[in-house]
This record gives sequence, structure tokens and C-alpha cells, in this order.
Amino acid sequence: MFRELEHRPLEFILRRDRQVVAVCLFIVAASAWLYILSGAGMGMSMLEMTHPGETGMDMDMVMPQSWSLGYTVMMFFMWWIMMIAMMLPSATPTILLSAALNRRSSSETPPYGSTAFFAFGYLLAWAIFSLVAVLFHWVIEQAGLLSMLMESASGILSGLLLILAGVWQFTPYKNACLTHCQSPVEFLVRARRPGNRGALVMGLHHGCYCLGCCWFLMALLFVGGVMNLYWIIGLAIFVYLEKWLASGKWLPRFAGAALLIWGVLVIGGVT
Repeated sequence: MFRELEHRPLEFILRRDRQVVAVCLFIVAASAWLYILSGAGMGMSMLEMTHPGETGMDMDMVMPQSWSLGYTVMMFFMWWIMMIAMMLPSATPTILLSAALNRRSSSETPPYGSTAFFAFGYLLAWAIFSLVAVLFHWVIEQAGLLSMLMESASGILSGLLLILAGVWQFTPYKNACLTHCQSPVEFLVRARRPGNRGALVMGLHHGCYCLGCCWFLMALLFVGGVMNLYWIIGLAIFVYLEKWLASGKWLPRFAGAALLIWGVLVIGGVT
């Protein structure tokens, strides 16, 4: 009984920390979603790009843009903020765990600063992905393989992306990265570094594992439409379930098989 009373103050502090960090993460993710839903500077809302027929415009046309520096920067932030909206929810349990471990290691020091640096490090990994995505976006658009809806205008490109994403689901690299994301406690304890800089490095490290787990899935946005609301929500939900569903490894393999079949059908002109 005395031991329970002794630990009650710390448990109260941990619960308060969890609430504060969770609210902050929710605000960041919600802000990212609002930005994406508004159209991310594209001149059309996401709903209009998801249902182009309601605008009266032919958005299936292939019309390469002239990429100025300003447009390139806008596209980078569109991709990065979209990744924040999609990936931050699935990273929230790990970020909350990091905050709790920081508090337990130093109950006198609030964990908010180090947790913010950890979260930012995680998002930096997706900034790196966004740079690569923007480059690929530019290449396939200039090659006439992307419609004005920012979805693949080529059955071969769509099929290849689906097949590659399906193959990746079965690789040992995917399995290693997914295992890390599903069981982050050992990493957070073993790789712990002091200070805000250490937290930033740890967050980047964790983000790279998450990137290795999900990068091919994010490339599927080019298949369904980079600004297609249904694809974005669907992929975000799948990533969360893949990481945190407690029923084992069946989901990645099932998805991999489905993607392989889908890709073959698309290349064969069946769908």
C-alpha cells in the first residue's frame, strides 16, 4: 500500500505528460490534414481533386507543368505535410512511449522538449522521402506519365509500382523495419541519447526504420492519385493497422499478395 502511494505522484505526472504530448501531436496532425484538405496550394480542394467530374474539367489530360522554384518548394511542402498527416498518427504510440521513458529517467525534468525533438527527427526522415518523391513526381510528369489529377496515366507504370510494392512486403528488409516499428521499446532503451540533439538523432533513426517499412506503400499514391482523399486515408489506416495490429504478420503478406495480383492485372489490361 505504501509503495502504491509512493508511486502515485509519478504516475499522475506520466498521465499528465501523456495528455499534453497527445494533444500537441493531435494539433500537428490535424493542422496537416486541414492543409491537405484545402488543396495544399494547388488551387483546388482535395475533395474537388477526388471528384473532378463535379468541377466540369477534364482532369485526365496529361499536361506537364512548368516547374519554377516556387512551384517546386510548394510541391515539397505538399508532400511533406501529407506525410505528416498520414504517418504521425501511426508514430504517436512510440512518441508517447519516448516521452514516458524520458520522464522516468529524470522525473524532475519535463520531457516536452526532448519529445518535440524526437518527433521532429521522425518527421525529418519523411522530409527526405518527400524530396525523393518530388523528384520522381517531376520526372514522370515531364515524361507525360502523370495526369492533371497527379495519378499515373500509364498502365505499365501503375502496374510496376503495384508489383514493386507487393514484392517489398515479402522482403527481409520490410520485415526488419516493421518489427522495429512494432516493438520500439528495445530501441528506445538501447539507443537512448542524452539531450535534445540525442532525441533528434533517435527520432531520425526511428523515422528511417518507418520509412523503410512504408516507402513503397507511399509510392502507391501515384497509382490512385497523389491528392485522392480515399487513397490517402486508406493508406494511412493500413499503415497504422500494419504497425499496431496484434494478430501477427499476416496483414503485410496478404497485402503483398493482393498488390502483386493487382499489378499483374493492371499491366495485362484487365483492370
